[in-house]
Amino acid sequence: MTTIELPASGLVALSGDALASLRNALIRDFGGDAAGYLQQAGYAGGDAIYDAFARWLAARGLPAPESLDVPTFGDEASRFFAEAGWGTFTLGQGGAVAMLDSWDWVESGGSPGLEHPGCHLGTGILAAFFGRVAAQPLAVMEVECRSAGAAQCRFLLGSPETMQRVWEGMAAGHGYDTAIQH
Repeated sequence: MTTIELPASGLVALSGDALASLRNALIRDFGGDAAGYLQQAGYAGGDAIYDAFARWLAARGLPAPESLDVPTFGDEASRFFAEAGWGTFTLGQGGAVAMLDSWDWVESGGSPGLEHPGCHLGTGILAAFFGRVAAQPLAVMEVECRSAGAAQCRFLLGSPETMQRVWEGMAAGHGYDTAIQH
């Protein structure tokens, strides 16, 4: 296993149970506002995670993240996130959006029974991380979550405009798979 080198701004380890407890307390005390706070915090930390990933790749003799082809990037990013304790994922394409699926995303553990997807910190991290690779702003929406009873966590990644259309389609009563196509 390759050691993850910490960036100057620092990364800290936080157990999955501590993360779930923090999320649950914020949801309890702030309701729907908790999602925005957690997403903002995740987005603020995404650059440090990306920088650590770039150094992790270099230590393994691989090029910068943006130089990898999509399958290699997805495999290496999944390994990195797993070693960092977040869980593994697969990266795929679903029309105008990318789909990231995880059956062991740490943020969804330890707190089943949420009414809606609850991996808000992760959506912010993933938006910043993948936005750096794409060299443009990306929006991330979790549409399936283990803590809300799904078998996996599924995150959709796309341009803010595309994700706004998906959100509007879902708000109109369409499933995300249908909303992606419109």
